[in-house]
Amino acid sequence: MVWVFLLLLAWGVAGAACTRLCLAAVRAASVDENAGRGRDLTLYEAAFLSGGPGRVADLTMVSMARERRLLLARTGWATVVDPRGRDEMERSVIGAIGPGGQSRIAPVRAAAAAADAVGGLAERLVGAGLAVTDGARTTVAAGVRQVRAAAVVVLALGVVALLFPATPDLPRDLVALWFALPLALTLSCLAIARAEVHPYSRWASPAGQRMLGALTRRAANGGANAGTSPGDDRTYLTSVAVRGIRAVGEPDLRAAFAHREQRGRD
Repeated sequence: MVWVFLLLLAWGVAGAACTRLCLAAVRAASVDENAGRGRDLTLYEAAFLSGGPGRVADLTMVSMARERRLLLARTGWATVVDPRGRDEMERSVIGAIGPGGQSRIAPVRAAAAAADAVGGLAERLVGAGLAVTDGARTTVAAGVRQVRAAAVVVLALGVVALLFPATPDLPRDLVALWFALPLALTLSCLAIARAEVHPYSRWASPAGQRMLGALTRRAANGGANAGTSPGDDRTYLTSVAVRGIRAVGEPDLRAAFAHREQRGRD
């Protein structure tokens, strides 16, 4: 009756892995239903929830460039025109460029994305239940890997059980059927995780995604002609926050960031 011991081991491995993944997914999705209600996202918050720290740095540089306070050249260089930053994000960009007032865009973006101002923004969004913590993302990913490993272990234990001589009262087909149950559990858990966990944003919690969805719809409705007049500036920058550099309409500005992309981006 060695196969019974192997079957119990298979159920133990499958049950522990699936339970861990389910608990991790529940914790990642557990958010106050009232999170974010009664408030609107700022452009910096929308940028972080859509694309993380790098998106915040991109938005800040685009905003400053549109106001002619920062020159972003087609060659991939950033030059400070107005050294007086209007908020923490702008001061981070200016500080990243350095006292010389000129630097390549790629290192400026990296330094601004790692600045304390962006870290503080992330903490506030996590505290408000709008952003996903690094720990939650890591725990869910580890849970998925453990369930995959459990599926392999169950399959291996089933093969080992089938290698033992069959008895008249217990055909191999019945042994295989018993091991198919924990295997089905692990595969079903992986399928559910793929459908429910993978679509989640890397940065935004479910509450944050709901707020981003409203912004995305507004940006889609107003973004087609955004940037053609000063009154369109908010809609234009909202599109950049939500969609990233691909929403930039000015050819020279797009060329400056395209030059950055040739050197690698997140």
